[in-house]
Amino acid sequence: MDLSRIEWRKASYSSSNGGTCVEVAGARDAVAVRDSKDPDGPRLAFAPAGWQTFTRRVKNGTLDTG
Repeated sequence: MDLSRIEWRKASYSSSNGGTCVEVAGARDAVAVRDSKDPDGPRLAFAPAGWQTFTRRVKNGTLDTG
């Protein structure tokens, strides 16, 4: 998937003081995510339904990170 021409936007909860920042972008059939402090670093791409599940589980605290 070519993510070189998509328009990234910073998450509304990200601060401008150099803290943890996430950027997202809508691609053709995916939602892409990257670390704004490392724009050339790794990126994740989710199918739209997978992104909805991921964000819902983060918000309600049921995402298993261990």
